[in-house]
Amino acid sequence: MTTFAIGVDLGGTNLRIAAVDSTGKIVEKITTGTEVARGRDRVIDEMCDAIRDLTKKHHIGGRLQGIGVGVPGIIDLETGMLRASPNLPGWEEYPVHQEIERRLSTKVILENDANAAALGEKWLGAGAHVDDMCMITLGTGVGGGLVLHDRIWHGMLGMAGELGHINVNVDGPACGCGSHGCLEQYASALAVKRMAAEAVAAGHAPRLAKAMNEDPEFNAKVVYQIAAEGDEPAREVFHRVGTALGIAVAGLINVFNLPMYVIGGGVASAWDAFAPTMVETAKKHSYIYRLTAAPAAWHTQSENRATAAHKKTVITRAILGSDAGLIGAARLAMEKSS
Repeated sequence: MTTFAIGVDLGGTNLRIAAVDSTGKIVEKITTGTEVARGRDRVIDEMCDAIRDLTKKHHIGGRLQGIGVGVPGIIDLETGMLRASPNLPGWEEYPVHQEIERRLSTKVILENDANAAALGEKWLGAGAHVDDMCMITLGTGVGGGLVLHDRIWHGMLGMAGELGHINVNVDGPACGCGSHGCLEQYASALAVKRMAAEAVAAGHAPRLAKAMNEDPEFNAKVVYQIAAEGDEPAREVFHRVGTALGIAVAGLINVFNLPMYVIGGGVASAWDAFAPTMVETAKKHSYIYRLTAAPAAWHTQSENRATAAHKKTVITRAILGSDAGLIGAARLAMEKSS
């Protein structure tokens, strides 16, 4: 009999649910909009309905190993309480673990979504050939995760790895966490859109202004497309993304001295627009990185693995895309059942 687990990636924009087999292959995936404005109970209800449907469908001929759910924000793993989530308004101090288990009448493994993505990349992605790695996820917000000796590093209460709230500019814009100048305010999809809007408001970005007026779906992807066509104001937006990431990654290298730092999430699709600035900024701010840097941040995956094995510091792009969180969440469920 085959085995499978259910992995869930509950994001600020999208809800993804998948049945994943024991090798990490996604057997079936469901993707919908999160639509947080409808309220947390409605979102949880729909998520649980989809989990039941997938479980029932794949239970025939298969054995369910468990259910893993990745949620954005700061989770107290001892209580299952979502303490804060800037990208899920109204979910503060919400007993999300208890509510999911109550609806499903079964045990569920709850994890921060970026931690789950980091575990997915460590299992089957960019970090498969290193012992330890750090991942930064660039999505609606910015998350992060540390995997040390194949295990997520949770810290005292499960709140470690909030890399999106590393301060990269004390005089920067206000963040939903209550601070100013957090990485999330420069490297998330919402930040890219905001910085583009600021350039338009300053009156020196006519191409971006035209796109904003004509495209009701104007977003970070559109800004990247314009940057890729050579528009200087759009390119400057991603220069700011790279600078902020470089400062943050340099600090992480200085603190942890890990072999690999992986950049994932939707904004990572703009890799060529921000990666050169990110790497040069990291070199500027980290003496350790200057001593141990791999030749480039955009070499092939096989080269990344070989370089990391020879005690070089690799900064690289994730390779599992939006599936990393699903695969990592399912992996957590598998580990708990073994």
